[in-house]
Amino acid sequence: MPAEWEPHEATWLAWPKNPESFPASILPDVERIYLRMIAVLSIGEKVNVLVDDDVSEERVAGLLDEQGIRRNVILHRVRTADVWMRDYGPIFVKQGKKLKITKWKYNAWGGKYDDLMRDDGVVDALSGGLGFEVIRPGIVLEGGSIDVNGTGMLLTTEQCLLNPNRNPRMTKKQIEGRLSDYLGATHVVWLKEGIAGDDTDGHVDDIARFVDPSTVLCAVEENPADANYEALKLDFELLQKSLDQDGEPLEVVPLPMPGPLNSPMGRLPASYSNFYIGNAAVLLPVFNHKNDVRAQSLLEQYFPGRKVVPLDCRALVYGLGAIHCVSQQQPL
Repeated sequence: MPAEWEPHEATWLAWPKNPESFPASILPDVERIYLRMIAVLSIGEKVNVLVDDDVSEERVAGLLDEQGIRRNVILHRVRTADVWMRDYGPIFVKQGKKLKITKWKYNAWGGKYDDLMRDDGVVDALSGGLGFEVIRPGIVLEGGSIDVNGTGMLLTTEQCLLNPNRNPRMTKKQIEGRLSDYLGATHVVWLKEGIAGDDTDGHVDDIARFVDPSTVLCAVEENPADANYEALKLDFELLQKSLDQDGEPLEVVPLPMPGPLNSPMGRLPASYSNFYIGNAAVLLPVFNHKNDVRAQSLLEQYFPGRKVVPLDCRALVYGLGAIHCVSQQQPL
């Protein structure tokens, strides 16, 4: 699996509409976030957007036209239950120079949401028109549960991949075997737990992200009274002790957290780690917090050739995910 910063052919998104994730009072703000994402990403790559039907296509096309955003944007009529393309969408890999799709099982984060189970069929609905070979590892895995450096190293969490609601009859060693066979992960680092409010059971893309083959930005909560303090401290310390696939130490850089963000449902999983690396830009979720500027400055240090674009994601994270959760890269 290539690293996210490697050249893309396209980014895949699914247009938001699920009222359980985004009630009518929230949805317009979420759509504005999507329009901004598409505008920024389409400068450097194609943006493929899934829409349910001809009515949805006409409406979304109209919104794009109003903003002057049509170059490099392709709408696909593929029905989805929700927007979480990172988790149910195609995970692209390369075998030599040949691009293929890995299609993992998706069970709505351990069977939490029966109405979202049908998104397990999105890859099959797409793949016929894409022309790529589809490989089926045969186990449950979501894209947000892993992060790779493109040279053989993979980050994940025990809370997610070893959770009995995913693959209860598999050992850690067996899961590592699938990650090696199908993603080229010769070295797996297992962090412990994810952040408060995360209904995915600790997805790593809210905790730690590679920014180059040997550097990881790891979320750190600076307030000892915060619910995330101890878990993130342990994850940071584990990374500091970890080596890369060649036995070399990692550079582990602290990335601040935006503090508690709450909704009527409880705490939301707000994290700057949920950024997305496009060809021309890095999209950074921000939350109207004093650490927004610090997070942006840090990412600018590691991506000097890309524009770091902050997007207010308070509406998007209401649905319990942010920019990385809703996007999936297709490498060149």
